[in-house]
Amino acid sequence: MKYILTLLTFLATSLAFSQNYTLNLWPGLPPLQKESNLQEQAVQQGIVRISNVQIPSIEVYLPTKQSATGEAVLIFPGGGYGILAYDWEGTDFAKWLNAHGIAGIVVKYRLPISTSLTDPKEVPLLDAQRAIRLVRQNAEDWNINPSKVGIMGFSAGGHLAATLSTSFAHELLLEKDAIDTLPARPDFSILVYPVISFRDAAAHSGSRKNLLGDQASSELVDRFSNELQVTTDTPPTFLVHAQDDKGVPLQNSLLYFQALHANGVNAALHIYPTGGHGFAFGIGKGAVSGWREVLLAWMKETVK
Repeated sequence: MKYILTLLTFLATSLAFSQNYTLNLWPGLPPLQKESNLQEQAVQQGIVRISNVQIPSIEVYLPTKQSATGEAVLIFPGGGYGILAYDWEGTDFAKWLNAHGIAGIVVKYRLPISTSLTDPKEVPLLDAQRAIRLVRQNAEDWNINPSKVGIMGFSAGGHLAATLSTSFAHELLLEKDAIDTLPARPDFSILVYPVISFRDAAAHSGSRKNLLGDQASSELVDRFSNELQVTTDTPPTFLVHAQDDKGVPLQNSLLYFQALHANGVNAALHIYPTGGHGFAFGIGKGAVSGWREVLLAWMKETVK
């Protein structure tokens, strides 16, 4: 009995210090998806790689109320729209954000290569819009300021974050509920070695193929080339990239920064000479390992 009481006390104390939740984005079968026997897969290969997502969700990591800044960041892991690097570019960052008083929310979005989807190209953005709206719906309960909800995306997840930043008002003719009436515009955006353009000179061909297929029209390519979609309503943006990135050319971040600057959007671009692609925290990668402290300084100045 004494052991049980001690265990219950420990669990209660743990919950008082921090909490995390997992919530499905959609009730029942998600939109633009048909019934199937497909199953999500998670493989541990140095990092956790999730594929074939059928039930999109958010995993919510909250800091203690005493340390909370009121800020929240939704995190979109990369993986070329084929898999999600779920811990490396997801939960690891959510926990790091918590240490700085920021709610970290990992979005497990559906991947367009899934054969259960009826309009694959529309699905990642639809899930991203739903995710940020769901956070705003729960903002009071989670001690989050609904005007301080930003996004962070890595590689192809950066493409999704940039798409949400530029196309947050995009609507489909689908049945809507109360959550869908909430704003989907991020208050700020953090793009880490992002895919931005699907045009040939800068395109990450794998991400483009997985999202749009082999025979995408020029109109679709331009729609999902986010440097062409920036407006004065695009949220303040922090970009970080390595000059020696062989996976996603530096030109992607340069094009987006130029478009932001041309539209008068608050933007910061940090380029490191080395780091390659997929450096995440940048540990052991030289100067790029300090990019997170630069980000925190930018957030302190920008998110008010």
